[in-house]
Amino acid sequence: MELSVIIVNYNVCFFLEQCLFSVRKACSSLKAEVIVVDNNSSDGSRNILQEEFKDVTFVWKNTNDGFGKACNEGMELAKGEVIVFLNPDTIVSEDCFFKCISFIQTKSDCGALGVKMLDGSGVFLPESKRGFPTPSAAFFRLTGLTYLFPQSPFFSAYYAGHLSEHQVQEIDVIAGAFFMVRKKVLTVVGGFDEDFFMYGEDVDLSYRIQKAGFKNYYYPQTTIIHFKGESTLKSKAYLRHFYDAMYLFIKKHYRGLIQILMMRFAILLGKWIATVQLVVKPQKLKQALPPAEAAVVCAQEEFSNLIHIIKHAVPSILIRGRIAVNFYDQQNVIGIVDDLPVLFDKGIKHFVLSEGVLSFKEIISVMDKFSRKCCFMVHADGSHSIVGSDDKSTRGYVIAAR
Repeated sequence: MELSVIIVNYNVCFFLEQCLFSVRKACSSLKAEVIVVDNNSSDGSRNILQEEFKDVTFVWKNTNDGFGKACNEGMELAKGEVIVFLNPDTIVSEDCFFKCISFIQTKSDCGALGVKMLDGSGVFLPESKRGFPTPSAAFFRLTGLTYLFPQSPFFSAYYAGHLSEHQVQEIDVIAGAFFMVRKKVLTVVGGFDEDFFMYGEDVDLSYRIQKAGFKNYYYPQTTIIHFKGESTLKSKAYLRHFYDAMYLFIKKHYRGLIQILMMRFAILLGKWIATVQLVVKPQKLKQALPPAEAAVVCAQEEFSNLIHIIKHAVPSILIRGRIAVNFYDQQNVIGIVDDLPVLFDKGIKHFVLSEGVLSFKEIISVMDKFSRKCCFMVHADGSHSIVGSDDKSTRGYVIAAR
């Protein structure tokens, strides 16, 4: 077995559906297995997905014991020489896993690997490459100075802002949304620390991999979509889990009194600032609604099926028409993919990108090319849903014909 894909799911059924369709394509050229550990979801994930993906090993838990523990439970079942821990709200390209494994095989010192990540609107996610939370890095990140100087090696050390997002290079921290690691490395350093319920477990594992003498690599030769929005909404629960994880990390790995005091000060200040922001401008944890209108990028024969799914949207969506991928398809179209910014300027703000006419790699490329210019939704060929997220700060939305 070359690869084990481990996904932890919690109440994101239809995002996971899209993810699994992309994973299936990405595994087609490999000897691979897919393991989904469900943390006691209440959204019907079991009834909907178990029959649809009979080639996937599902572990249905009766409790939610956190992300790290679920990953470790999946790891116990894994037979692959390489393991990738993947978030359920991601889309991977068809050649993603093959390219990553090929790179790892050329680097005997590679402990773990992360990739370039875009959010649901195609914008680069800075956590694709990160530094360790040193006292100064944590202070600048938690107080917001990192965002004022995003390319500074000093102020933006937390996100390694001085490193190019387009070049392969060594980094400190691999994001848990896509964490590829050799199984023999995990045998040496152990899996995720289960004391981290949510947040920080990827930082901790990255740190232990480096301490064991391996290197962590950022590999932007393949790109994934990480819809992300739901996990970044700030709430009291988020603040508790995030800052508890920070405290746990410094307690576990820092020994110097001055370092510990500086980190604690940075965490306290950051938590106070975040709490004030939450009081002044609270973020509502309600489900985002699909757009009022959209156009569909698909082949003519797919159009009626997509209309069937979209008609289930609440509130209803006005379909402005079909968009072709090239000039050779001119039957009943309002434009081609390259016209998306023009159509956006004419009032069509959202576009459904169908995998029936575009590959997952092409979908990701379109989102990357037209990021900040358009809004997107994604439909995997054969799936019963369409998903989208307009940015990393809002919860995603789902249209499902179920």
